[in-house]
Amino acid sequence: MATFVTETVEDQRLLPLLEHLARVGRRAAESTMAPGGLRPRHLIALKLLREEGPASQQGLTEALRLDPSNVVALLNELEERALITRRRDPSDRRRHIVEISPRGVEELCLAYTRLRLVEDELLSALSAEEKATLYHLLVRAVGVKSPPCDEPEQGRRIRAG
Repeated sequence: MATFVTETVEDQRLLPLLEHLARVGRRAAESTMAPGGLRPRHLIALKLLREEGPASQQGLTEALRLDPSNVVALLNELEERALITRRRDPSDRRRHIVEISPRGVEELCLAYTRLRLVEDELLSALSAEEKATLYHLLVRAVGVKSPPCDEPEQGRRIRAG
């Protein structure tokens, strides 16, 4: 006779489940985005610039919570692909203002369309309402606002200073 163990809330660990889901999702996303596709850090930076508007490199460093040298390398990659533009700040010529380019917006939306297909497969056991709930809970846990590409842009701007 089978014995069932009832888990209590204290026994329910989320991190192992999130890690497993992230690993499976990452593998599927990488194969969908390859070859030469945008990596997660590219997507996050582009999405932030699209939602929040132009920002200083320092503002992006703080928003992305990355080391400044990593942000410079990331922006170099995006600029080489014409997905962002950098211009001197007219009020302080030592600073650069970073802005998503029209091509960057197109690439971001294309990438999110591809990722939506991966997510639909990965989360096929969930209803649309459950997916929406999961999304909103994760956004709240991460602490950022992130509307999809087909929704109007809203939100606060990244400090350009």
